[in-house]
This record gives sequence, structure tokens and C-alpha cells, in this order.
Amino acid sequence: MDFDLSEDQRLLTDSVARLLGDNYSFTQRKALLAAAPGYSDTLWAQYAELGLLGLPFAEDFGGFGGSAVDVMLLMQAFGRHLVLEPYLATVVLAGTALKLAGNEEQQGALIPEIAAGALKLAFAHYERQARYDMTDVLTTAKRSGDGWVLEGAKSVVLQGDTADKIIVSARTSGGRDDAGGLSLFIVEANAAGVARRGYTLRDGSRAAELSLSAVQVPAEALLGAVDGALPVIEQVVQAGIAAGAAEVIGAMEAMQEMTLDYLKTRQQFGKAIGENQALQHRAAEMLVNLEQGRSMAMLAAMSLDEPDAAERARAISMAKVGVGQAGRFVSQNAVQLHGGIGMTEEYAVGHFFRRVMVFEHLFGDTAYHLDKLADQVS
Repeated sequence: MDFDLSEDQRLLTDSVARLLGDNYSFTQRKALLAAAPGYSDTLWAQYAELGLLGLPFAEDFGGFGGSAVDVMLLMQAFGRHLVLEPYLATVVLAGTALKLAGNEEQQGALIPEIAAGALKLAFAHYERQARYDMTDVLTTAKRSGDGWVLEGAKSVVLQGDTADKIIVSARTSGGRDDAGGLSLFIVEANAAGVARRGYTLRDGSRAAELSLSAVQVPAEALLGAVDGALPVIEQVVQAGIAAGAAEVIGAMEAMQEMTLDYLKTRQQFGKAIGENQALQHRAAEMLVNLEQGRSMAMLAAMSLDEPDAAERARAISMAKVGVGQAGRFVSQNAVQLHGGIGMTEEYAVGHFFRRVMVFEHLFGDTAYHLDKLADQVS
């Protein structure tokens, strides 16, 4: 298999690297964190101008028809700079739901707005009692005239406090843990009965708790088939894992470079600490783990187009475990080799560490996916 980048992919990575290099220093990122809405609307508009927001969408809807590998390369660049803009929430998660379940009218109305930077979305599925169980849904949607009424709550909705619309899963039939009976709805974020409590995650990114109280939505708000949303939800989560894995690779690359530079410049007893053979071995182990993680992130991206749902789920779980383990090793050692400075707010390596640890718990942690893999061979 040819892993060389195409000319278009090289142009993509070069242009994104230049943009982020000019606008996303560690100091600039800290300034964005300190001001509302926690990211840059100006940069969001520049992403739209470069075509990044339309990257994975069909050209018929104003997109660029990019592949999962294209998104992987972009997310890797985002990871190197700890980008805060809601790309994962809007383009990857909600965008995947629209691509898979939206009808032509819904896609034609929403995707061009996303690509133009005029519409931000969030994807709300997980609930407090569910942990990582995708079938555990208590939020309900009941028919009311020609539309629906939604009741329930969602937790850790990424970028849910700044989204214009939210794609919400709800149970339209069946019991709490039934695989069938789930449906998706496009809900206006400012609709009557919608309450959002935004907060900052440990890595500085934003999320929200979502409450739905007698929220009325029209019939056209239904996204996809009634009672048939679970396969779509699973693929949305898988796309999120693949994109997040690529972001972690970018973060690991940055930590590896920072650590090597520190080992070469930090002086102790009259010489660089990098001359210590034990530390050289540790740095080499970090590189090995980084490359192992990179292979798993590539597996995740390429597996998204796998038509066999069971095989796709298996590959994604393998990637989540592999990248999670590699990310933990690289980030922990990066902090340790920096010594006390690695844990300070003023130094970037600790922020990369926290981003990697947040990803570890998104969409199922390492233990959860190891259990899934074990169930398939037992």
C-alpha cells in the first residue's frame, strides 16, 4: 500500500502548517483560552477560506470531497498546536451524522453553511448514566402532531455551549438498553426548553451539559430513519475516534520534539542531560511509541470506509487502544523528562499531556475498548 502523500495532501499540510505557525503559538493559545468563546472566530473564518470546513463533504454541497486520510492529516496538524476551534464537534461528529443520515434537503441546507463557517454544530448522544454504552439512552422523543417532543439530558456535549444547532439522539421506541428504537433530531440550540451549561474540560476545550424539557421540533428535524439511528451513531463515534487519534499523534510529535530539545539544552553538572544514556534510551522509547501510535491512527482512518461493521468496529477499537497506550507513555515521559517545569501552567508540555488524557476518556477509554476486543475473541 502506498503511504506517500499526494500533491494535494502536501499542499493541504503545508498551508495548514503555515496558518497555525503564524497564529497558534502557545502564548496566542493561552490568550484564546482566556477570552470568550474559548477559541478564535477569526481563525474559524480562515479555515473556511482554506476549504478546511468543507474538506470531508461532497462537492455537490460546497465541500471538497476529501477522504478520511485528509481529515487525519488536518487533525494531526491541529494536535501539534492544541487547536481549540470546534472542528471535531462540527465537521467530524455532526458532519458525519449529516453525511450518513441526512436527506438531500437537509444536506443541501446545512453543509454549505458549515463549509462557509456560518454554522457550528454539536453532537449530543452520551448520557450521565450510560458511561460509554451507546445503547443506554433515556432521552425520549414522542410524536406530537406533525412533529416531536424531546425530553431528557445529555452529558459532555463537545462544544455544545457555542453550537448553533445540536444533533440529539433520543429513544423513539423500546427500552433503555435496546439497540433499536433510537433516532436523531436536529435541534435549534436556542429552542424553547433547551438549557445548556457550558464548562471547560481539563485540557481547556469546551463542553456542555444539555437539558431538554418539552422541546418541540418539526417533522423535518428528524435525521434519518425513525428507530434506526444506532448504526449512524456508531459510525459518528468511530469517525470521532479516528480524528482524535490523529490529533493525539500531532500532540505526541510536538512533545517528542520539545523533550529532545530540552534534553539537548538543559545543563546539569556541566553537560547536557541528554548525554545521560538512560535518558537517551527513554527518548528512543518515546519515538518507538509515537511511531506505533501513528500506525494505529492510520489504521483508524483507513478503516472508516470498511463496509463490514464488525470489522470496522474491531479496527477502531484496536486503534483507540494503541493510540491511547502510546499517548499515555509519550506524554508521561515527556513531563517526567522535563522535571518540575513540565507540570507548570507556563510550559506547553503539560497542556499537551492534558489534551492526550482527555482523548483517552472520549468515546470509550482504553479499558473499555480492550473489553470490547476481548469479547470478540472469547
